[in-house]
Amino acid sequence: MLNILRPIGRLSGATGFVICLLAGLARLTGRHWVAGFETLTILQAGVAGMVFGCLCLLLFLTESTKHP
Repeated sequence: MLNILRPIGRLSGATGFVICLLAGLARLTGRHWVAGFETLTILQAGVAGMVFGCLCLLLFLTESTKHP
């Protein structure tokens, strides 16, 4: 279980970052809606992905220090 947390954390964090970047770029170009979703909703989904990634990596770091 511990070995899968690091790749999940990195993948979800990177995906969340890309989603936030795309939502920000869409909003800067003046688009309020992308694929039927408001850009702020897409931005929130990206932030949620980055938070999930941070939590996975934090759990990995705390558990790896308990088991040398």
